[in-house]
Amino acid sequence: MKIDKTNAIRLLDKQKIKYNLIPYDVDENDLSAVHVAEQLNESVDRVFKTLVLKGDKSGYFICIIPGAKELNLKTAAKVSGNKNCDMIPMKDLLAVTGYIRGACSPIGMKKQYPSYIDKTVEKHASIYVSAGKRGLQIQIKTQDLFQIVNFKVENLTE
Repeated sequence: MKIDKTNAIRLLDKQKIKYNLIPYDVDENDLSAVHVAEQLNESVDRVFKTLVLKGDKSGYFICIIPGAKELNLKTAAKVSGNKNCDMIPMKDLLAVTGYIRGACSPIGMKKQYPSYIDKTVEKHASIYVSAGKRGLQIQIKTQDLFQIVNFKVENLTE
């Protein structure tokens, strides 16, 4: 199967970072990370979703959390130096990141935004993140992901 390279894949290749591409069946009615985890036959705690937010002071920033968890917006605002923050409107996602809903990767966005990852990542030697295309996940060693994205580890879901 030929896979069109996304920005995320090109960036990993350029940096010579090892990863596995894992295809899965897309359900347009269920783009959740929980569904992705089921398709991969993996724990949803290892499938991380990428959320794009806008703070009242910092502008855009990224939070990566385990697929079944909910982001604590107050905590996200605090760790990012904002008083308030909200998820960006879906219509703005492509323009801001270069990715669409259900395929937003923390790797290879149009710009490097401040990025925060939930502390639960420390429990895993490798995790899954979107490859930048629906139906495709990247399995990557956690330490390698930190090489390519400058994350700050925070408690984002409690």
